[in-house]
Amino acid sequence: MAYDNVVLEEVEAGIWRLTVNRPKSLNALNSATLDEIGAAAAEVGRDPGARVLLLTGSGEKAFVAGADISEMQAFTADEGHRFSMRAMAAFRTLETLPIPVIAVVRGYCLGGGLELAMACDWLLAGASAALGQPEVTLGVTPGFGGSQRLPRRIGTAMAMELILTGRRIDATEALRLGLVNHVHPDDRVMDEAIAMARDIAARGPIAVRLAKSLVVRGQDLDLDNACALESQAFGLSFSTEDQKEGMAAFLARRPAAFKGR
Repeated sequence: MAYDNVVLEEVEAGIWRLTVNRPKSLNALNSATLDEIGAAAAEVGRDPGARVLLLTGSGEKAFVAGADISEMQAFTADEGHRFSMRAMAAFRTLETLPIPVIAVVRGYCLGGGLELAMACDWLLAGASAALGQPEVTLGVTPGFGGSQRLPRRIGTAMAMELILTGRRIDATEALRLGLVNHVHPDDRVMDEAIAMARDIAARGPIAVRLAKSLVVRGQDLDLDNACALESQAFGLSFSTEDQKEGMAAFLARRPAAFKGR
């Protein structure tokens, strides 16, 4: 599928990269871009060979600076609601992919940009990253999931502070708060992300997908039911060829050649 506002590419076997590509507007999210993010995520989801998706923004200045204020400025209440729901649908498509999705952040990651990044499974940040939910400084609330995903990432009190003040934080503070997993120099962060993606892609793909689903689904269950779900998945993994290959390779002290079967 051809896209105007994003670039979707398979970097190497099983590793996909989705780049928001509006550098002149600091990759701001307009309606067309939101639709393309959802469509591109769905395209990756249809690839049985997909192992990891990396999400980033083009240029040196921004991951995504936010939603497109030039489009939003004259919205009515109904138009604002529909714009929010459009983003929610796109981000949910990304968030529910069965494979790991990693945000690779350099520069501005604000408002809708941080909300997009938090729809990924985790974030890697360049040293230049500036993150925040500044919507209240524009007289609006977060609209793309920020009021819900940020507390789940860093806790209610700190999320409330950042959302209600609109304060930006740098990569070091984001690391301390647990909002990002690692910080690297800007010129190395994508290479580090690809290296991490290669590590994941080399693991048993069925096991990776099952393990991701366990973490996601288990958060909404009590501990007993969550552990029961894990036991079921553990047992199911023994019905796969990958389990036989993985354990045989371990005992033979050789790399496993997983097939995703």
